[in-house]
Amino acid sequence: MVLLPALCYSQDYFVKSRATYYGSPDCLGTPSGACGFGEYGRTVNDANVAGVSKLFKNGTGCGACYQVRCTNPQICTDNGVNIVVTDYGEGDNTDFILSPRAYLRMARTDSAAHLFAYGVVDVEYQRIPCQYGGYKLQVKVNEHSKYPNYLAIVLLYQAGKNEILSVDIWQEDCKEWIAMRRAYGVVFDMANPPYGAISLRFQVRGSTGLRWVQAPNVIPSEWNAGVAYETDIQLY
Repeated sequence: MVLLPALCYSQDYFVKSRATYYGSPDCLGTPSGACGFGEYGRTVNDANVAGVSKLFKNGTGCGACYQVRCTNPQICTDNGVNIVVTDYGEGDNTDFILSPRAYLRMARTDSAAHLFAYGVVDVEYQRIPCQYGGYKLQVKVNEHSKYPNYLAIVLLYQAGKNEILSVDIWQEDCKEWIAMRRAYGVVFDMANPPYGAISLRFQVRGSTGLRWVQAPNVIPSEWNAGVAYETDIQLY
């Protein structure tokens, strides 16, 4: 008997599904998405973003990138649109609820009105690497943080085919890593965080398997709510 190797984690094939779009006066994303991205979720990836249902994965699916293409060749392009997951949403048996801009990008030049008239269309999708030219992973201090007693962070520019499963914070007095709580989406928090510069480590799952990636002193000792701090990490 020959035992076949386990299938790789990365998805390199198209899956059939359905997609729709949500109302937006400016055709961009929403700052109140379930991932917790805030304003970043409105315009990241040129506002080609989407809410997802089963692909949300309790928040670990936030920040993932997919190629989504409509399967009607008469009104849709062959390549479709590349989107970033920024929200959770359920539609009419749909996996994707696209921003109007992303939905439009699936249509041929002269077929946009026809595509929008359908409202819900059959699509196929595949996972693709996220690419943010010039950006490394950023740790943003969430606006609800209260220095120095409560720290919440949001992870931005998560490149490659990766999922960040958990975040730990270094507790210098105990000489150990302490898990932060996943509050929702990509928002992790902790009451009474350590004093001084804050070091983090991320448990990352991707095409190379499961690994820990450290970001020493990524948040300064006197941090400010609403500020994003760049790491030296590039997740590919």
